[in-house]
Amino acid sequence: MMFHGKKYYIIIIIVSALLITYLHYWTTPKNHILHNIQTELHYIPLLLGAVVFGLRGAVLTFIFITLLYLPYFITSWSDPFLSVINRVLHILLSGLISSLAGFLVDRERKQRRQSEKDRYLADIGRVATTIVHDLKNPLITIMGFARRIKEGKGNTDQAVEAIIESAGNMQRMVFDVLDFSKPIRLTLGEEDIGEIINRACDSCKTRAEGEKVALSVDLPDKPLKLLIDGFHMERAIVNLINNAIDASREGGEVKISAVYDKDALIIRIKDHGTGMDKETLEKIFIPFYTTKRVGTGLGMSIVKKIIEGHQGTIRINSQPGAGTEAVIELPYELSADKP
Repeated sequence: MMFHGKKYYIIIIIVSALLITYLHYWTTPKNHILHNIQTELHYIPLLLGAVVFGLRGAVLTFIFITLLYLPYFITSWSDPFLSVINRVLHILLSGLISSLAGFLVDRERKQRRQSEKDRYLADIGRVATTIVHDLKNPLITIMGFARRIKEGKGNTDQAVEAIIESAGNMQRMVFDVLDFSKPIRLTLGEEDIGEIINRACDSCKTRAEGEKVALSVDLPDKPLKLLIDGFHMERAIVNLINNAIDASREGGEVKISAVYDKDALIIRIKDHGTGMDKETLEKIFIPFYTTKRVGTGLGMSIVKKIIEGHQGTIRINSQPGAGTEAVIELPYELSADKP
């Protein structure tokens, strides 16, 4: 794709150089002003070659234009000495300027590539640090309770539950990282989104009861049939419901609803919790960004990938102290030309 794009630039450079040189040959030598203007026009292909192709492009364009201009230069050798010197200096100066421009373009591109490489390595380091930090706490818990079981201290059942819970947290973190690192592969089939929402609520019920938060579901009476990957969609909705539960106050309510719209099915997950400020809201889908004490910060990024994999959209509305609402829009029909 990049080659094809640059091929057009090559054509523009060649055609413009030929056209300008032709006009130069065609113009009466006595018309010095027009000759000078046409001579300066050669900077157009020269600088274009430098900007697009760097130093190599500048040099090759300069050689090409010089070869085109050489017959005129030779035939006008009998002109006054100062005129000849003027042409020689112009050729040398144009070559120097275009080469300098090409050199600066190459240097800027090299610096940009190095900057991108440094940023990539820094991102890898940040990701590794985040993962290690998040895995450290459950690992310490597992080792601590395992040691207590070995020494016969404390409540064994409590220790086993703590180990299972910590191992589950580690497993979720690993799965989050794996899911984020690869494209979401959807297995689509016609399913009732209402059933998926109900299953997601059932999965979150124990957590909601533990936090003393009520879950309410408002769905149309008739089935909500869509071409969808039920497993991944349920996972996305579970993530959003759990986030709403975490943000809710004790005794609060999380409401999940689905309604038909003109072109899409709209799912809303609303809480009346602490809400988010503008800065947090802007960063909500940034990978590894989280305000929670535990977690990788990949949940919302994965949710976004799942929704967009269904050619849908997700937006988050929130205000500090007024709660948060996640709004998902899923099209009734998927376009064949979209991934």
